[in-house]
Amino acid sequence: MINWKNVKLIFMRELRDQLRDRRTLFMIIVLPLLLYPGLGIGMVQLTVLFSEQPRTVVILGDKNLSPKTLPPLLEGDGFARDLFADSADAAKLRVLSQSELVAANSDGKVSEKDAELLQRAESISSMVPERERLQQELAELQGTAQFGTANTERMEELRRQLTAINAEMGKLFAESKIQTLVIIPQDFGESVASANQQLVERGGATVRIADYARPLIVHNSADEKSQITYSRVAEVLEHWEDQILDQRLELADLPANLHRPVEARGADLAMIEQLSSKLWSQLFPGLLVLMSITGAFYPAIDLAAGEKERGTMETLLICPASRSEIVVGKFFTVMSFSIMTALLNLISMGMTGRYMVGLMGARTMPGMTTPTLPSLGDVAWIVIFLVPLAAMFSSLCLALATFARSSKEGQYYLTPLLMVTLGLTMFCLSPGVELTERPMYSVMPVCGVALLLKGLLMSSLSTAPLYVYAVPVLGSTLFYSFLALYWAIEQFKSEDVLFREAERFDLKLWVHHLLRDKEPTPSFSEAVICFILIMMLQFVAISASGGGAGTGWMIRMLLITQIAVIASPALFMGVMLTTSLRQTFRLYLPRLKMVAVAMVLAVAMHVLSFEWLHQLDWFFPKLPDSMEEPLKRLMSANMPWWIMLGTMALAPAICEELAFRGFILSGLRRTGRTWMAIGLSSCAFGFMHMIPHQVFNATLLGLVLGIIAIRSNSLLPGVIFHLIYNSLGVIHGRIGPQLLERFRGNPLVRDVDGQMLYGWPTIVIAALIALPLLWRLIQGINPRSPRQVDQIAPNSAPTLVSPGAGSV
Repeated sequence: MINWKNVKLIFMRELRDQLRDRRTLFMIIVLPLLLYPGLGIGMVQLTVLFSEQPRTVVILGDKNLSPKTLPPLLEGDGFARDLFADSADAAKLRVLSQSELVAANSDGKVSEKDAELLQRAESISSMVPERERLQQELAELQGTAQFGTANTERMEELRRQLTAINAEMGKLFAESKIQTLVIIPQDFGESVASANQQLVERGGATVRIADYARPLIVHNSADEKSQITYSRVAEVLEHWEDQILDQRLELADLPANLHRPVEARGADLAMIEQLSSKLWSQLFPGLLVLMSITGAFYPAIDLAAGEKERGTMETLLICPASRSEIVVGKFFTVMSFSIMTALLNLISMGMTGRYMVGLMGARTMPGMTTPTLPSLGDVAWIVIFLVPLAAMFSSLCLALATFARSSKEGQYYLTPLLMVTLGLTMFCLSPGVELTERPMYSVMPVCGVALLLKGLLMSSLSTAPLYVYAVPVLGSTLFYSFLALYWAIEQFKSEDVLFREAERFDLKLWVHHLLRDKEPTPSFSEAVICFILIMMLQFVAISASGGGAGTGWMIRMLLITQIAVIASPALFMGVMLTTSLRQTFRLYLPRLKMVAVAMVLAVAMHVLSFEWLHQLDWFFPKLPDSMEEPLKRLMSANMPWWIMLGTMALAPAICEELAFRGFILSGLRRTGRTWMAIGLSSCAFGFMHMIPHQVFNATLLGLVLGIIAIRSNSLLPGVIFHLIYNSLGVIHGRIGPQLLERFRGNPLVRDVDGQMLYGWPTIVIAALIALPLLWRLIQGINPRSPRQVDQIAPNSAPTLVSPGAGSV
């Protein structure tokens, strides 16, 4: 039990020491006041990339484009591809035309969502005439030279009415989830066609073409998605207009008033509150994250590595407080500075940003004058998010600083953490990255908090249920904080960590040490280096694979990746750095019972994993076509079975098991913590797959594989599990549709959108088989095993009463 009185004493001691440090006070208080006025101008001019996701465009009045004399504007379910500078951009806009929606609705084929889109669009369109009438009347009054009392009162009344109708249209527009609405006026096509005909029949006479109504593009510039979609639609209409103009140029010399036959107008529905929210959502989330880690960075180094350099660590350890209480007290000190740094920086940035935008808003954000500050509710959410975020960074920085021998070494350890955090923050600031579209981000460190805060600050007119994500975001962040704090406590309990002295690194001596002082199995650091080497080679292989084409080339690349990228580093390091390949790679013959368990578990886990991936399909982002297309080609029926099974089942089963359940798991287990070794090896195995849903699936199956490897002390059951599991996946991908047709109506399988999934009886049977087997395997694992337990042969392992094994 932790004595909180001792924790308080440690906390107050460390807090007073930090407040006496002038450098700390400068970083927390003075620096924000000096830094942000200089950075304010640059911050508001940053541009971010937009996501390549298709956005919804609704066109009302498309039947008014019917004359065949006009160039085609629509093509299928989108704009004509020749209207885009890059034809691939056509897929970025999902166009819903009024005539197609009405026809589909009459046939009962329109979805409920699309029908609601049409209804919302028509409601917005019905307000356009009144809005234009008010704008025209206001413009006429402003253009007169007489500004009497009556005119002034009428102008104020018109402005109030315009504000009210803009607010109502804006609310409908935000709730509709339409990014851009295009309204084609009645008889527009006939008007353009008539003008062209007049040019043909003019007979050399001067032609005066009467003006006609022009299309209207409704959007919201405060919404990044709407603004970018509007830009793309405007570009399309501009190219379409150029085509019309080209037609006219072919007829003869044209009058000057015909150079803009379309002249589409924009209707910006953004209000000052929305523009302010847009500004704060671009500044506050990133600043909150970066200042939280910055505020924890230097105090953590001073409280941990600094104690070692000053020689005060021994004095602190003889006090009545336990080591856990010392760590918790230091943790609260670091977290306090992290929170204070973030809050003061946010306040300084808010005031500086408000002042700078007020000066430069007309150039940087059209329609912006002086932005409004966030509401009290938004400020409350900022503070709520700040506490777990600061806790996570404080515990992680404290753990790394405790591991360091000196302050300089602590900075080396924490700088990569700062760089990773900076990369994640910049990723979250991209307008295309949203929590509601990618629920997976809610449980990712840093991303969940940044995206949720970004969404809340932008939800002034949005009905998105962002509060639903608060629980997973805060819960996962607190969980990561607890893990990091537990790691810091474990570091502080280790005498080897606390009292090791700073030493000079000599590469030559280090290499001689590795080659001369070999041990039967790899060390923890050697296992980590092996994983890092595999990941680096994986990135090189991915970049090199971009220039190839064809299924045969892809098959060769997969085999090369498995052998050269995954298996070779582990085998090379095993030969060079260990004295026993048999112990390192668990090259023992297992009991036949374990082999049978591996085979049964492979079938059961295939059924279960296939179902949980289907149920979590909404959680993970959809793969882009550039990645899905090669996977479909690999499953082509033209590919021989033996090549498919050899490439996607046998090679991964051997190569990946040698690396992750062989070298890496043996090295991680040298810590003496079996479950930590299994967990870390499964995470490494998952990260190696890179694709989000495969990372999740491989991590869970990696736990099963690790359990099998530890219980059997052999690599063979895992290889068999891996081979069967992947083979079933290949079979399902190749002949799944044929099996679905053959067994349609059978309760063991079910049809979901043309895809064969296992029926609930099959899933229940698989769970009843897999769970008891795994439970019996888990019961036989000693969490505090001897550090050289890998040297134990299989025949000396505990007897397994009920078999169990697993693989990825």
